[in-house]
Amino acid sequence: MANKIGPEKPTYESLGVSAAKDDVHNALALIDPGLFPGAFCKAVPDVFDGSDQHCVVLHADGAGTKAALAYIEYRRTGRADVFEGIAIDSAVMNLDDLLCVGATGPFVLSNTIGRNAKLVGGDAIAAIIRGYARFAEAMSPFGVEILPCGGETADVGDLVRTIVVDSSMAARLLRRDFINCRHVKAGHVIVGLASFGQATYERSYNSGIGANGFTAIRHEVLASSYKTSSPETFAPDIDAFVYRGTYQLDDPLPGTTIRLADALLAPTRTYAPIVRVVLSRFRPHISAMFHNTGGGQTKCLRFGAGVRYEKDNLFDLPPIFRFLRDEIGMPTREMVRVFNLGHRFEIVCDPSVANEIIDVAAQFNVEGRIVGRVTAQDRGPILVIEVDGETVEFASADGDKASR
Repeated sequence: MANKIGPEKPTYESLGVSAAKDDVHNALALIDPGLFPGAFCKAVPDVFDGSDQHCVVLHADGAGTKAALAYIEYRRTGRADVFEGIAIDSAVMNLDDLLCVGATGPFVLSNTIGRNAKLVGGDAIAAIIRGYARFAEAMSPFGVEILPCGGETADVGDLVRTIVVDSSMAARLLRRDFINCRHVKAGHVIVGLASFGQATYERSYNSGIGANGFTAIRHEVLASSYKTSSPETFAPDIDAFVYRGTYQLDDPLPGTTIRLADALLAPTRTYAPIVRVVLSRFRPHISAMFHNTGGGQTKCLRFGAGVRYEKDNLFDLPPIFRFLRDEIGMPTREMVRVFNLGHRFEIVCDPSVANEIIDVAAQFNVEGRIVGRVTAQDRGPILVIEVDGETVEFASADGDKASR
């Protein structure tokens, strides 16, 4: 039976999570913005070589509460290998953010694991470290060089209920090659790259879910039995909102033969092999690139001024997002600001090269399409997005200022 959510449905914020992270962005506004203010990632001078032609970018991120879902699968099945995918999630959340400023490597990767050692064994830690190494090996044939250089595993049971899988990544690039999405151009189109399917560099079908929204997914999808079996996976103060769904992890994702666990734990797709080729050919024609993670499809609202983002040609919702909308009853506005909805990477480019970029993606068995455009306006940025015939307008990254 579908778990249609009524008026008592918790907001993302009531679960202790912020999609917009306004408090973080407000804090960042107080510090030095780096060499390229308003860019997707902060750049600093090349302190290693002293070159005034180069800059250094460093990014830190992680798999978030998707690791808690992997923990549930690990505890109930004994399969530590589920954490290999979590390592990929963590790495890609860094790598693909760095792609957005034009970095193509080499990349240096360091990882940080915080665990409750009473619940998470050495087999899980080994799987995470192995996952990072295998991801680096898988990217190498495509010219994406990732150099894992160790990290830290901390046993912090007083702080961490289960496990946290984070990492950081650094790269050096020429300043002239830096892409600053603050200068996104009106008149350019938005090419979206699909988050679902099976790319040539992936081992299996990817649902496209990525690594965002898992606090909401876990508690609105999974049945109350997980509340009893895995009480360590939620905070006591949100007890009334946890595990309110009707589904088991071994259930098929509706409309498919894929287990729900496999769909939800599909490793986040990287676009690095595609973007590396695209930048080598079309960099002068690209004004911005967006990685639709925290903030979902509203990510673009953090960048640019006096622009209107119009997205009216999204991919048909892949099964995982149809499930969240139809079976769980998640409102469109909430989905837009939390999930990628079928494309997690956007390239804003001159219309003359859009089809060629789509052709590059197709060579890697990743579908691309022109999902929208950027137009000029007196204020903004503003996002107008159409999802299955429903149009929603956002005037700020928190998504609560305007709608229709």
